[in-house]
Amino acid sequence: MIRSIPKATIRQTSSLLGTPRCLATQAGTFKQKLDAGPALDDFIRNAPEVETVTLGNTSQPRLPSFLKTKIPTGASFTKIKEDLRGLKLHTVCEEARCPNIGDCWGGTDKSKATATIMLMGDTCTRGCRFCSVKTSKTPAPLDPHEPEHTAEAVSRWGLGYIVLTTVDRDDIPDGGAEHFASTIRKIKYKAPNILVEALTGDFAGNLEHVALVARSGLDVYAHNIETTEALTPFVRDRRATFRQSLSVLARAKEEGVRITKTSMMLGLGETEDQVLDALKALRSANVDVVTFGQYMRPTKRHMKVHRYVEPAEFDRWKQVAMDMGFLYVASGPLVRSSYKAGEYFIENVLRGKGANVSKLSQTRSQPQDSATDSVSP
Repeated sequence: MIRSIPKATIRQTSSLLGTPRCLATQAGTFKQKLDAGPALDDFIRNAPEVETVTLGNTSQPRLPSFLKTKIPTGASFTKIKEDLRGLKLHTVCEEARCPNIGDCWGGTDKSKATATIMLMGDTCTRGCRFCSVKTSKTPAPLDPHEPEHTAEAVSRWGLGYIVLTTVDRDDIPDGGAEHFASTIRKIKYKAPNILVEALTGDFAGNLEHVALVARSGLDVYAHNIETTEALTPFVRDRRATFRQSLSVLARAKEEGVRITKTSMMLGLGETEDQVLDALKALRSANVDVVTFGQYMRPTKRHMKVHRYVEPAEFDRWKQVAMDMGFLYVASGPLVRSSYKAGEYFIENVLRGKGANVSKLSQTRSQPQDSATDSVSP
């Protein structure tokens, strides 16, 4: 139904529309009133004092800019991730939330990428206070096809250097030593020219299990002490000890492994004397390579960061360790045990492209006592 509009209303509307209105004049008047009115300072000057509330955790040091990384992207990153998922493999890069994953997996050339494959599942039987890997007393059984799948993935990528690591499996009689050794043998069979670094656990101190992996054909045997001897009980699982880790590294060297390697985190509350003592103990065990990196708290359930170590201090520790006779030292806030730059160096040494190993060994056999003097407070 259409309602008719009264003529009186139409005449009134027409008269309003026909009347010109000076909008510019009205806007100018409004602006003048604002300019003549009170400013923000007039309200703040005599305002009463108000308590402020700071949100967030102020007891922890703020993350410095040199520890911030970009979100990982790129064709190589995506392809490696797809390969891993297709073969049901895990990496410590993801499980441990490594900040370098974009750098190691990224780029346009997958042959130059680096991935650290984590064997024996994604669940550990230990609960170290710094580590974000899942824990359980009864992880899933080992995948009998994992050694073959791992060898297939590595040969498919065409890498020159691969790092294998593992969760601790205290629920298995040999700690997974045979599973680890079998994986290395299959990789060497499918890709004979590839160099393999094995980053193992301590096998509950059973050195025969250490020897089994060391004799599997690997090129680098790595086992991380993680921190100083004094802090070990507060940082690592109670079943791991500093001296036990030293014995693992020493036994690997005795079995003829060309290069042994370990890693330490800084920023946990360690003192300089403690770090120096740890380095001396590592040299006594004939460890060749050591890396230093900043401890990064993965979640609020893990131990707090004591402090963020400045890059200059990492540089200083690198020089100290080199002066003590280590073959190679990688040291920096974002350096991790499986660090790509270190792997390039070790690959060149093992292939005879870099420095002469025998010459370096002679240099390392004469540690300099003056190294301790180069550490400033």
